[in-house]
Amino acid sequence: MFGRKNEQDQARLEQGLEKTRTSLFGKLSRLVRGKATVDDAVLDELEEVLVSSDIGVKTTVTIIRHIQERVAKDRYLNTKELHALIRDEIARLLHQRPRATAGNSFESTPHVILVVGVNGVGKTTTVGKLAHRYRQAGCSVVIGAADTFRAAAIEQLEIWARRAGASLIKQRHGSDPASVAFDTVQSALARSTDVVIIDTAGRLHTRTNLMDELAKIKRVIDRQLKGAPHEVLLVLDASIGQNAVHQAAQFTRSVDVTGLVITKLDGTAKGGIIIGISNDLEIPVQYIGVGERVEDLQVFDAQRFVAALSI
Repeated sequence: MFGRKNEQDQARLEQGLEKTRTSLFGKLSRLVRGKATVDDAVLDELEEVLVSSDIGVKTTVTIIRHIQERVAKDRYLNTKELHALIRDEIARLLHQRPRATAGNSFESTPHVILVVGVNGVGKTTTVGKLAHRYRQAGCSVVIGAADTFRAAAIEQLEIWARRAGASLIKQRHGSDPASVAFDTVQSALARSTDVVIIDTAGRLHTRTNLMDELAKIKRVIDRQLKGAPHEVLLVLDASIGQNAVHQAAQFTRSVDVTGLVITKLDGTAKGGIIIGISNDLEIPVQYIGVGERVEDLQVFDAQRFVAALSI
């Protein structure tokens, strides 16, 4: 059963990355077609392809430098080897860390996850899909509706909580988000809940006062449960390309982001942003969104991602 599910997940991943794959490796294939060796001219064109695929300048320079070192060492690198080398480089640059997925693998419970990001990136939807994943793994889940400012945010989260089979802690519209976070953790402690997921307002990353409020939520949670939140997941929209890098840089100045969730990969050719943002900020990608279904939030696996990107 698990083998078939893995095959289905990989098929969805490949489908979701179709536009990015065409943009990146399609351009690469056209670049090296008919050329027997990789020379300086090819490397210059390769640099342009990587930057235009939203991998980013810093990461592109790193990849090109490693290829140049390989060429200098071996004195000969054909285009087939170039494909393999780029795949290896991408996999190497994607930071990953083991993650807990079931109650018996948490260091302590409740395991508290704070989800942050700007409006429109799919943050609330991600909270619901994440709750579903933990429920499927046998965990009890409580969701905190700390996005108390956006119209209909609480109602939207209620729908997702019911769909996932999770409990929801909420207050009235306009309530203090830190108060909601406090109540959520308190409730989880009283119920011996495995996982707490707290949704926050889609705060504008250029508004210092809102970022300070996010830091306040984190402090309140820590006072309630020492060491929490155990994860801070930043949700980013792949379709905005390099703007996602700027958002991530701003958020990491206010909170200790432990992982990234990259959404809307199925609707964009800018999936290369995953490579650049993971390498630039040295923050691991934990989840990726490849569709609208509840099952389409996948645990990120660098090897599977590279395989889907380069088929």
